[in-house]
Amino acid sequence: MRAQFVLSEIGVGLRRNLTMTIAVVVSVALSLALAGASLLVRDQVNSMKDYWYDKVEVSIYFCIKADHNSPQCSAGAATDDQVAQVKADLDKMTPLVQSSTYESSQEAYKHFKESNPDNPLLAAVGPDAMPQSWRVKLNDPTKFDVIQSAFAGKPGVKSVDDQRKILENLFGLLRGLQTAAFVIMVLMLFVALLLIVNTVRVSAFSRRRETGIMRLVGASNFYVQMPFIAEAAFAALLGSVLASGLLIGGHFFVHGWLAKKVGFITFIGLSSVLAVIPLLVVVGMGMAAIAAFFTLRKYLKV
Repeated sequence: MRAQFVLSEIGVGLRRNLTMTIAVVVSVALSLALAGASLLVRDQVNSMKDYWYDKVEVSIYFCIKADHNSPQCSAGAATDDQVAQVKADLDKMTPLVQSSTYESSQEAYKHFKESNPDNPLLAAVGPDAMPQSWRVKLNDPTKFDVIQSAFAGKPGVKSVDDQRKILENLFGLLRGLQTAAFVIMVLMLFVALLLIVNTVRVSAFSRRRETGIMRLVGASNFYVQMPFIAEAAFAALLGSVLASGLLIGGHFFVHGWLAKKVGFITFIGLSSVLAVIPLLVVVGMGMAAIAAFFTLRKYLKV
């Protein structure tokens, strides 16, 4: 097959259906950009889980005098023996427990002051209002339930808290954004498919005389179909390039503006964005080529 003939046919087809081609390019670009965004949000959530889950701790808080009305602390403040017994039990739970650090009431009050220098409660409370605790780091943070079941309700223990609960809301929000991007992506891909099918139909109808002559002179099915398939794939390639530009632009927006506003999140780098782009190009061009192929089988009857 002569490449010059195929390229000239692609140019003719794109010029004849310019507005529909533009619609295909834009819809493919938006759908692929959303697909890429969905994948990048998934990578961002996984990256944040690896980072934060490695830092979170389980805190075992002990009763203080002010907790005497609480059912868990009806016996009063925790004794030194009760605190030491918890430590001894933690030492027996290797390798689940990676390390444990004691925080006294004075240390807890100091940390609270450093974290909340303007809090009006500082003038009303002192170290006695802060519970002593064991800060436990686990080799597998998902095994929090083992620690909770082992120490909740023990004499002198007020509560067992997992810091992961603080992060779950953030991860839930990101997962929701990922799901929303995926749903919109599916809708946009469906719209793009419809546009590709209609564009190929119109292009085939406008050139029915040329294709009829080609069939009469014995041209093969592949020879007749190739310009139409290449035309759809070329439009999808333009859409993929535009989608890649949107993702790269989004990356620089996130790192140039959003990262300064949300300093506690470490965003994924440009390498993650570049890794997604080849997949978008393959999916976009493959989707367009397959849609054009089956559309031509029906409307050209070759």
